[in-house]
Amino acid sequence: MDTSSWDSLFGQMREELMDRLESMGNISDEEVKGLIDAMLLSRSSRLPINTRVRLRKELFSSVRRLDVLQELIDDRDITEIMVNGPDKIFYEKAGKTVLWDRKFASEEKLLDVISEIVGRCNRVVNERSPIVDARLMDGSRVNAVISPAALNGPILTIRKFPDKPFTMDTLIRCGTITEEAAHFLQKMVAAGYSIVIGGGTSAGKTTFLNALSSFIPVEERIITIEDNAELQIQGISNLVRLESKKANMEGATEITIRDLIKSALRMRPDRIIVGEVRGGEAVDMLQAFNTGHDGSLCTLHANSTMDMVSRLEMMVLMAFPLPIPAIRRQIASGVDLMIHLGRLCDRSRRVLEIAEVDGMNGEDVAMHPIFTFSDDEERLIKTGDLKNTRKMRRKGL
Repeated sequence: MDTSSWDSLFGQMREELMDRLESMGNISDEEVKGLIDAMLLSRSSRLPINTRVRLRKELFSSVRRLDVLQELIDDRDITEIMVNGPDKIFYEKAGKTVLWDRKFASEEKLLDVISEIVGRCNRVVNERSPIVDARLMDGSRVNAVISPAALNGPILTIRKFPDKPFTMDTLIRCGTITEEAAHFLQKMVAAGYSIVIGGGTSAGKTTFLNALSSFIPVEERIITIEDNAELQIQGISNLVRLESKKANMEGATEITIRDLIKSALRMRPDRIIVGEVRGGEAVDMLQAFNTGHDGSLCTLHANSTMDMVSRLEMMVLMAFPLPIPAIRRQIASGVDLMIHLGRLCDRSRRVLEIAEVDGMNGEDVAMHPIFTFSDDEERLIKTGDLKNTRKMRRKGL
């Protein structure tokens, strides 16, 4: 069956299905499938078996799930879905971006899918609030932008996450990090060194943070703080998960990352883990680093370990106009290690540098690399030694 014939048949059957559903009120998924089966049975003599199977699946997805996107959602090897209006759907698989040969029936149907997603998270997207962040039931991160902010139709981006979090052993096998560097970080986390993880978009910061958190001693009390709950901390029974909330039309008060960090400091945490520091909450995160919460972790967007210092400075200034030297002293005294991740030309995700913060050198934050990615050897190599071993000695490591 060619594309135009399929589109025509699918459109006719979906319109018929919608008419029947409107007259029946609230019915279960199984009843919807029964209606579809009855419609297909009336056409069975004219349709090959593979067409009937595809129609059954896609008709159900179009009214009860995420329409044409459901197939991409169900594919575990796909890591990102990018919808640029109803006619252009891209997905990322094995590090490569591909234009899909499928599309939404209309712009209205794409808007319906976006409304369905954000509605599940008790959020609203409309002309007054055309930008929204949400998540799917499986934890996948969703960003949607509609008119008037989006000029070429509704834009939907879905960042998928694996059913099971990547372990450090998995990252070693993938070549993201070497066994030597992973063993070093295991001791750093266990000893309570505070670590900031940086990198560009889709560099694997959250994945790496999940893997790194597996080294936290199981007896500690951990509090995670995120915009959208994505972290999958394993093996910690005394775990508190907090998520920020936007203000909504019903008058619910906004709860920011800053609010949550301040509250977390009163919850007697051993460590605080912030999924991503984006703004003024950097002030509160640095306070946590400097007030006895050793071993706390966070991520941020940056292009290098030195750029991570500049990013922290800029984000602190978003909240308070503090002198730059004062901010740098807070960074130097609170942060022990900085880890930079990136993507190579082949789109693989790698740890590019692990650097120790050495304190201050005049008015600048001093650092030296312990592990650096070698372009010649195409792997992470050891280039320095840890200077501050005080926490290691205290833990007997």
